[in-house]
Amino acid sequence: MYSMFGSTIAAISTPRGKGGVAVIRISGDEAISICESFVFPKSKKKLGEIRHASVCLADVTDEDGDLLDEALVSVFHAPHSYTGENTVEISCHGGILLTESILMRALACGAVQAGPGEFTRRAFSAGKLSLSQAEAVIGMIDAQTKASLSLSRLNLGGAVRRKTDAIYENLRNVVSSVYAVIDFPDEDLASLSEDEVREGIESAISALENLRRSYKTGHAVCEGVRTVIFGKPNTGKSTILNLLAEKERAIVTDVAGTTRDVISETVAAGNVTLRLSDTAGVHGTNDLVESIGVQRSIEALEEAELILAVFDLSHGLDAEDEEILTHVEKRASFGIPVIAICNKSDLFESEKVKNDIQKIETMLGTKPILLSAKNENSREPLVSLIEQIFESSDVSAADNAVITNARQFAAVSEALTHAQSALFSLEYLGEDTACAELELAMGKLGELDGRQVTIDIVDSIFHRFCVGK
Repeated sequence: MYSMFGSTIAAISTPRGKGGVAVIRISGDEAISICESFVFPKSKKKLGEIRHASVCLADVTDEDGDLLDEALVSVFHAPHSYTGENTVEISCHGGILLTESILMRALACGAVQAGPGEFTRRAFSAGKLSLSQAEAVIGMIDAQTKASLSLSRLNLGGAVRRKTDAIYENLRNVVSSVYAVIDFPDEDLASLSEDEVREGIESAISALENLRRSYKTGHAVCEGVRTVIFGKPNTGKSTILNLLAEKERAIVTDVAGTTRDVISETVAAGNVTLRLSDTAGVHGTNDLVESIGVQRSIEALEEAELILAVFDLSHGLDAEDEEILTHVEKRASFGIPVIAICNKSDLFESEKVKNDIQKIETMLGTKPILLSAKNENSREPLVSLIEQIFESSDVSAADNAVITNARQFAAVSEALTHAQSALFSLEYLGEDTACAELELAMGKLGELDGRQVTIDIVDSIFHRFCVGK
């Protein structure tokens, strides 16, 4: 079988360390013949005679023919394997020295060390996976919530690919029909009417808009939302971090200014992944270390995709709270979602702080949530509010086509822009100009799933993989 890859690769595909079982994967045209040099089935058959996708017990030997291990060996014949190539997987005992010895034996017999993500890259190159499916493999490996795992599994099954394929085919039918009439006006060719062309473009625009909107949820579930906990000193920011993390991640004391730098933690807030940053309290200070912490807090605020603005109303709003409101109001004006938290609600009566609550709501455009972060029961209403922000009403993590990363979002956004330009062109500039825009839209969809993607993009995606996957 022809392969665009000349070498046969090998790597340990399980995490390095002691364990019950480790897996060494070998893939390429020569995978079976290489393994026949040191893997000998107990049945006395040659490895190449083992039935496809079956498992056999085999002796794995060193260069002197001495036994290294008894292993379970799986054989997959091209093209019916993960990579589309001949593939052998050796499941041996999980000692560090043992697995390294078997890998070194494979390399000595003719294989070469696999690079990061090279097995999945070969699967992509062989047409076994689209680019969005390959990215879903990373998502499944990196998943930290059940929702992230479920969404990555859907995309690995081709949910995004099927949606983009349908849009692509719709646009291709429109373009081919129009060009056929333009290029062969004297032929009696069945073509779409202008209304049908318009309907085809509008259908593509609607589908692309839905796909684009799905990114808000997909990003929140899979990549994680950059979230900053922001406020003046001693409002309970670190207690909120610990509440969301469900562990004592940050030191909490009654001394103002305990947190003097940004503390980061990734947590699951229901279906949403939060990349939390607990920041130093923002206030005027002459202390050099504190002033650096305050500057870093403001920088974290500028990069945030969600702001948890924390206030302690037990003493009422003061000048430092006003400064916090000014900083947060500016970010809210750019569309950054804000949750205003009136913490330590056990220490004040809501009626007595009604004016303060109203002021926060007026400035930030959001109704504050009252809670006591020391009470673990406060976590559920806060998490529920976060989920409401990032799980839009028309898209949920259970949807069958949700884009999950910035690369996919950019491709969909650009395809949408060209499709919208095509609709304008159809109305004012003519069908040929509209088709030129539709071809550009098709090109962007091609980039999304690998039909027309550049080698640099492919490299950057697969370098995120671990070796052995």
